[in-house]
Amino acid sequence: MIGGDGFGGAGQEDAAAWTVREATQALAYDRIGDRYDEAFPHKEGQLYCGKWLLARLPRGARVLDVGCGTGLPTARQLADGGCALTCVDISPGMLEIARRNVPGARFVAMDAVDLGRLPERYDAAVAFFSLLNLPRAAIPRALGQIRDVLVPGGLFSLGMVEADVDNAPIRFLGSRILVTGYLRDDLRTVLGDARFSVEDARTISYVPAKSRASPEVQLFMNCRRL
Repeated sequence: MIGGDGFGGAGQEDAAAWTVREATQALAYDRIGDRYDEAFPHKEGQLYCGKWLLARLPRGARVLDVGCGTGLPTARQLADGGCALTCVDISPGMLEIARRNVPGARFVAMDAVDLGRLPERYDAAVAFFSLLNLPRAAIPRALGQIRDVLVPGGLFSLGMVEADVDNAPIRFLGSRILVTGYLRDDLRTVLGDARFSVEDARTISYVPAKSRASPEVQLFMNCRRL
């Protein structure tokens, strides 16, 4: 059980174990802090998705950034584009950095599986490399809650690393984190099952600037709520 209603299926982590897991993930990102942007200074895929959204949203559109990290570049890009931005993250350290980088946004400490607690409805949402911090068992719930907080026909941009792994431990910028990935066709299936249509997709090969991490393939999908 997680948050009182669980993800369904046998063998899921109970609420206490989930709380420990997410607190550990949050602490890892607290430690990473500004070094994340130093290791990943070029984020062409995110900027492309931001432009895709801004071309389709009216000024003042309400946008939810799920796992905002440092706020760069996405939250700043959307705020500069005239969006009314709400940013959520489980890492207090990342939220503090994002507040400095995007002072006009609203910030909420929240897990991606708890988005149903948000009282607002949004014209669009983004989740760039945040859902990969969840196990596969939790991702349908997170996508379902993103869908539920969007208005009918709302837009959703997603960034993931292409990898066939589930809740796997890795060393990332000196911290241990748990990560999940999908192959591109499987990711399309997961999005379709969550009732999103993929309207635009882009694949980018990326080499971190200041990390021993291996080169990765990044998947970006711009979607619409069905």
